[in-house]
Amino acid sequence: MSVKTALRVIEIIETYARERRALPLSELARLLGVPVSSCLALIRTLVDLGYLYETGRRQGYYPTGRLLAMAQRIAAADPVLDRVYPTLLELREATRETIVFAKLSTEGKVVYLEVLDSPHTIRYAPVAGEFREAHANSLGKALLSVMDPTARHALLKSYPLTRYNERTLTTIKAIDADLTASRERGWFMNLGESIPDVCALAWPLTLSGETYAISVGGPVYRLEPRQEECASVLRAACTALEQV
Repeated sequence: MSVKTALRVIEIIETYARERRALPLSELARLLGVPVSSCLALIRTLVDLGYLYETGRRQGYYPTGRLLAMAQRIAAADPVLDRVYPTLLELREATRETIVFAKLSTEGKVVYLEVLDSPHTIRYAPVAGEFREAHANSLGKALLSVMDPTARHALLKSYPLTRYNERTLTTIKAIDADLTASRERGWFMNLGESIPDVCALAWPLTLSGETYAISVGGPVYRLEPRQEECASVLRAACTALEQV
């Protein structure tokens, strides 16, 4: 029950992030797919704790600034992001594209720890906290490349290698060959293998014994012609971080 309750609270937060408007109790319950009585108990608790407020009689509920304040306080104390954030900012300024910092989750998927959006109107726009399959992701390839081959093959065999389109690599042999070529080339690439018209370059790095990766992502038409330039800046940033 405690796990289910925690999940419901997260779903409420994500629902408000998606809807971006005050929601009456009945509508919130419908969007969550739960009985109104169950939703009411959660809403009352969140109101009592100061995380939600009633915007008007029968108009609905909306998050207060307390949620943002707590999130900012938590983010400011992140020991890893505190170390890498200035470099991520510099990378975004240098490349003018979206920068993503990530690592592998315990389930073997890529989890985005931080995302800095490109200043361009047309841009790659992922969200921190997203999970992606490693075989069709530049960050995933970078992270897979530093694994022992036996462990890497076991991981790739543990879940279906989803084919997103004709560019997606869906065999371990093809993935191994791509990782070898990418390491020799100096960057790991996802050229429309999971999201059409999106290109991303990535490189791994080790911080305090843990493996992470950073990527530069953007539209194919803008990033593909600048592969070598952006990869060079990216590798230099990763090397500098490892030496801090």
